[in-house]
Amino acid sequence: MVERMSKYVHLTLGGFCVALGLIGAVLPVLPTTGFLILAAFFFTKGSPRLRMWLLDHAHFGPLIRNWEETGAIPRRIKILSISMMAASFVICLILGLPAYVLIAQAVLMSAGAAYILTRPDR
Repeated sequence: MVERMSKYVHLTLGGFCVALGLIGAVLPVLPTTGFLILAAFFFTKGSPRLRMWLLDHAHFGPLIRNWEETGAIPRRIKILSISMMAASFVICLILGLPAYVLIAQAVLMSAGAAYILTRPDR
């Protein structure tokens, strides 16, 4: 029973990550590739069929496979990711969000950018 419950939890989390990834494909503030990599991870235990669907996807499959095999993030994706982080921070500045939100956002985005920059390109 625990194994079955674990499968459904992983399947649900994978589906949630795919949904966020698809939203991120049209909204620049969400990281599409990151959510799809997470979805592939969750589908490993939740649905091998959906995992293969992600890996066989013409656009996202190579990025996920590259990440799984080498831990690499292509330079183009690095530039795009960090640019989107910067753009969303500027939008928050323009919107006049409170200082504590901007500080938290700056810290978290800096950590994310540092992680992205330390990954190999290929």
